[in-house]
Amino acid sequence: MKTMTAGQVARRAGVGVETVRFYEKNGLLEEPARRASGYREYDGRTVDRLRFILRAKDIGFTLTEIKDLLSLRSSSDQPCDDVRGRAEAKITEIEEKVALLLRMKQVLRRLVSSCGKQEDSSRCPVLEALDGTTTADRRNEDGDDDRHGGVPDQRDTRQEGRGGDAPRPRP
Repeated sequence: MKTMTAGQVARRAGVGVETVRFYEKNGLLEEPARRASGYREYDGRTVDRLRFILRAKDIGFTLTEIKDLLSLRSSSDQPCDDVRGRAEAKITEIEEKVALLLRMKQVLRRLVSSCGKQEDSSRCPVLEALDGTTTADRRNEDGDDDRHGGVPDQRDTRQEGRGGDAPRPRP
C-alpha cells in the first residue's frame, strides 16, 4: 500500500494539514508511523477515515460523538441499532436547536418591527431590549417573559465550562 504525507492526505480529503494534525491530536486519526526523515507516513485508510469524520461533522455530530461512531464502526459486527439511536438523539437535538432559532427570529422580528414605530429616532428599541431597559420585569401580551426586554434568556448551555465565554448568571 502506497503511503502519503500529511499534505497529500489533506489535499485528497480537501482540508488543511492543520486539520489532519488536529484530528490526530484529538484521537480521531491514529498516530501514523514516521519515516526515517521524521515525516509522518499515512495510508489510504486515513483519507477514508478523515472523510468519514468530515461527513459526520457536516450533519451535526460533535468530535466526541464522531469518536464513538468510529469506535462502533471498527469494533462491532452489527452497530446499526446503537448508531440509529445516536442518530435519532441527534435529530431531536437539531429539532430543539431549530425551535430555539425560530423563537430567536420571532423576538428579533418583533424588535425590528418596533423600530419602525419609533417617533424618537434617538432611541433604539433593539438596543434598549438588549440593555434590558424597555420592558423590565413584566410579561407581554403573549405571556412571554420579558424580563430581558423581549430577548429570551435561552442559550445552548452544553458548551459552558469548556472555555470560551463565561456562563452568564441566571436571573
